[in-house]
Amino acid sequence: MKRLFGYMRPYRLAALAAPLLMLLEVAADLIQPKMMARIVDIGIANRDLAYVYRTGAGMIGIALIGLIGGTGATILSCTVAANYGKDLRGGLFEKVQSFSFAELDRFKTASLITRLTNDVTQIQHIVMLSLRMLVRAPLLAIGGIIMALSINAGLASVLLISLPLLSVALALIMARSFPMFSVVQKRIDKLNSVMRENLTGARVVKAFVRSDYEKARFAKANEGLSGASLRAIRTVNLTTPAMMTALNISLVAVLWFGGVKVNVGSMSLGEVMAFVNYITQILMALQMVAFLTVNISRAKASSDRLVEVLNAEASIYSPKAPVGVPSKGMVEFKDVSFNYEGASGDPVLKSVDVTAFPGQTLAILGATGSGKSTLVNLIPRFFDPTAGRVLVDGTDVRDMDLKALRDSVGMVLQDPVLFTGTIRDNIRWGKADATDEEVIEAARVAQAHDFIASFPEGYDTMVGQKGVNLSGGQKQRLAIARALVRKPRILVLDDSTSAIDMGTEERLQAALKEYMKGRTTIVIAQRISSVMDADDIIVLEDGQVVAEGTHHRLMEDSEVYRDIVRSQLGAEVV
Repeated sequence: MKRLFGYMRPYRLAALAAPLLMLLEVAADLIQPKMMARIVDIGIANRDLAYVYRTGAGMIGIALIGLIGGTGATILSCTVAANYGKDLRGGLFEKVQSFSFAELDRFKTASLITRLTNDVTQIQHIVMLSLRMLVRAPLLAIGGIIMALSINAGLASVLLISLPLLSVALALIMARSFPMFSVVQKRIDKLNSVMRENLTGARVVKAFVRSDYEKARFAKANEGLSGASLRAIRTVNLTTPAMMTALNISLVAVLWFGGVKVNVGSMSLGEVMAFVNYITQILMALQMVAFLTVNISRAKASSDRLVEVLNAEASIYSPKAPVGVPSKGMVEFKDVSFNYEGASGDPVLKSVDVTAFPGQTLAILGATGSGKSTLVNLIPRFFDPTAGRVLVDGTDVRDMDLKALRDSVGMVLQDPVLFTGTIRDNIRWGKADATDEEVIEAARVAQAHDFIASFPEGYDTMVGQKGVNLSGGQKQRLAIARALVRKPRILVLDDSTSAIDMGTEERLQAALKEYMKGRTTIVIAQRISSVMDADDIIVLEDGQVVAEGTHHRLMEDSEVYRDIVRSQLGAEVV
């Protein structure tokens, strides 16, 4: 957990002040039994009401001081914990933003959500408890032992028997509970994953009438979490009966032997009463320690998961001395091969040699799984090739500043993700300082302006989460406008017109030719009609380029390309 302590540094003064204030409350609690004993042994025994009133007033004053200390400690500990949780969550989010696709694939979305919410909350809770209980419990226990010894060392020997036995029992319970809470956190990950898939795919579930299946899948994950939680809770709940047994046995022993000592005159009644209070305080303090240990066991599982994220090194990062800034947009793949980390079998890409020139459109065709998306993902360095080089304007992308490189690339991915906000906000998401004129221009090129203008609120129309209130084609056109508004040197359209009708797509292609003059356009498409006018077309098969050329040349020279054309158009097109 050392890595997590760094987020406490800005609040170290408040974190130090909280225990000091708690010390006031503990001191007040320890003084009270002694004062009560004096009231009994002196005030009541001698029928001195003035002494009773004076000592009682003193007890009230000390209680108020303790109240101030306890309240101050609570306020400070809650403030520190809340700010610590905020900073820790922010640090984790910033770390996740630095991850490449490889790290995001490794941690999984549902797990990262759990870590940034549930796990951070667990750590935040333990910080708050630590600044209060972790100080109060030991001080109260140690102070109680000292005060009990000061009253009667012989009677305090009761603690020499109960405390070691109780400590051993608690140690065994905690050792068993630690791994159980790790399992609980993993089951939370699983439940979150099922819920996320079900909620985002609610329309598909209803369309295929699979509610019963999804209910069963959720029930299985839910029962898994419930079972793991119950096993962990049952184990740690053994601490309460163990504590109460030790407390009751100790109290009985103190009252028994204390009564004997009162009878023989070696102790007063007030001292026995004070001793009982101190024994109760000591064992209650130990119960606090047990409660805190339970929470620490849960926090330990959470902290391990958070540290795993914080310690993960992004596999894609900017070089220390970057060179070159994309200015023209020429893209070259030089003998590029790629395979995903940990994947077995043949590489996804094998010795690909392709060049996309500024002012031209490069089209990529191929069956599902042929490596089309993987190839274009190498341009902005979502991944790095396992062999070969990717060059932009003659410079290896691995030698370029990552931000400058990605600023020059406009990516429109297969799944057009939109964000909650207005249509204007979503288009401007590609360029934060874009003017209204630039937003409208990008929308016109993307063939989105007409449908946007048809909405009552136009560009101020609210977009639901993931664009739930828009059609597939509308979402794709907004995603294209978002990429165009930044005026990229390289535009990548990854099968991003699949939901757009052919008439609209024709107008989009014509507008793009004009808008992207002097810049590079790379298009991945399934429809032949989307790529027939491209300056260069490559056909990928099993990660290799099996054909390259214009539409007319490929119709003459490539049987693979002719098969694709025949399968879609039913006849050879020349």
